[in-house]
Amino acid sequence: MTIVALVLLFSGFFFIVVAALGVIRFPDFYTRLHAAGKGDTLGIALFVLGLAVYNGFNFVSLKLLLIVLFVFLANPIGGHVLSRAAFRSGLKPWTKKGE
Repeated sequence: MTIVALVLLFSGFFFIVVAALGVIRFPDFYTRLHAAGKGDTLGIALFVLGLAVYNGFNFVSLKLLLIVLFVFLANPIGGHVLSRAAFRSGLKPWTKKGE
């Protein structure tokens, strides 16, 4: 069980770090939001699942699984709302020069 928990924890850590690098590297708001939304959702979910596996099957792990469910629902909705608000306020997506 400990090895499975460690794999989940390190996988979550990896996705969070890659998402942070995407936020730094990408050129505009929409691509940065996409990197943050996808990477954070998967990274946090894997991290919390790793904690649930490490803790074993009890009431605390049930609470952790509810947190994972909330993250899978809230992060994509929040990203969509932010991108829609940015688009409606007039923020144009990045394009290559000459297009």
